[in-house]
Amino acid sequence: MTPPVSLALQARIADDANRPFAEELQAALAERPRRISPKWFYDAKGSQFFDRICELPEYYPTRTELSILRSRAAEIAHQIGPDAEIVEFGAGSLVKIRLLLDALQSPRRFLPIDISGEHLRGAADLLRNDYPGLEVTPVVADYTRPFDLPARLPGAGRRVGFFPGSTLGNFAPDEALAFLRQAARLLRGGGLLLGVDLVKDPQLLHAAYNDAQGVTAAFNLNLLARANEELGTDFDLQAFSHAAFYNAPHRRIEMHLVSRREQVVTLDGRHHVFEEGETLHTEYSHKFTVDGLRAMAARAGFGIGPVWTDPQRLFSVHWLPAAQ
Repeated sequence: MTPPVSLALQARIADDANRPFAEELQAALAERPRRISPKWFYDAKGSQFFDRICELPEYYPTRTELSILRSRAAEIAHQIGPDAEIVEFGAGSLVKIRLLLDALQSPRRFLPIDISGEHLRGAADLLRNDYPGLEVTPVVADYTRPFDLPARLPGAGRRVGFFPGSTLGNFAPDEALAFLRQAARLLRGGGLLLGVDLVKDPQLLHAAYNDAQGVTAAFNLNLLARANEELGTDFDLQAFSHAAFYNAPHRRIEMHLVSRREQVVTLDGRHHVFEEGETLHTEYSHKFTVDGLRAMAARAGFGIGPVWTDPQRLFSVHWLPAAQ
C-alpha cells in the first residue's frame, strides 16, 4: 500500500514553482495515450544533459546550425540591423547567441527566456561578464504560454526574436503555428531568426536520438527523476526504457518512456497503472521542408526573407520579417 502524501510534500506540490508541473503530469498520466510537454525536461540537471547531447558525434543539429550561423553571420546581422534588442526563446546555455552578438552592430539588450530559472541566471551571469556593454535581462517564463516582455529601451532598434535548435519541431503543428503567431505579435516591426531541422535520411535521424553513450536516454529518464524529487512521485527509473523512432508519414521523431512491466505510479495521492509496454510520450521533433516552413510562417503573419542551409541541407536558418 502506498503511504499517504505527507503534509510537507503537499505543501511542496502546492508551491507556485511546482504546481504547473504537477498539474500537467497529473493530466498526462490520466489521459490515453499519455503525453507530456518536453518543456519539463529542462530543470538544471536536464539542461546539463541537453548540453552534453549537443556535443555528441551523432547529434548533427547543433554543430550544423552553429556552422551556418558562423558562415552567414554578416548577412544575418545586416537583416537584423543596428541597436537591436534580441529576444531568445528557450535560451538554455546561451552558446549560439554569442555568434550573433559578435556580428551585430551595437546590440542594446538581450532578453533570454527560459523555464529553468537556475540554469538561465547562471548562463546570463557568464554572458554579462563577456559582454560588459550589453544589458542582459533574463526572463524566467514558459514561452509556450502568454507572457510579458519588459518595455523596449528608449532609442533601441528593432526587437528581434531568436529561436534556434529546431525547438519549433517539438510542438504539434497547431502548437507551432500558435507559437509563431504569438511571436509575430511580440516582435512587431522586427523579425524572427529561426533554426529548423530538415527532412533527411531516417537512419541519420535515428542515430541522433539513440546515441551510443546513452546520454539521450538519461535525458529522457531524468524527467521521471525530476518528478520524484519535486513532486514526490514514485517512478522506478529502472522499470522504464528510452525509445525514440522516426515516424516517416508525420515527418517526426517520437520519443517515449516505455514501461518494462506492469506497475503503479502515485502522484499527489492518485494511483496510475502502467501496463507492460505502455508509454509516456515525452517529445516530438518534427522535421521540415524549406517551403513548408515558409508557408507556416506566412500563415502566422510573418513575411518571407532569406534562408540559409549547410551544403548537405541537413538544417536551415530562416529570417522572417514581422509586420509593423
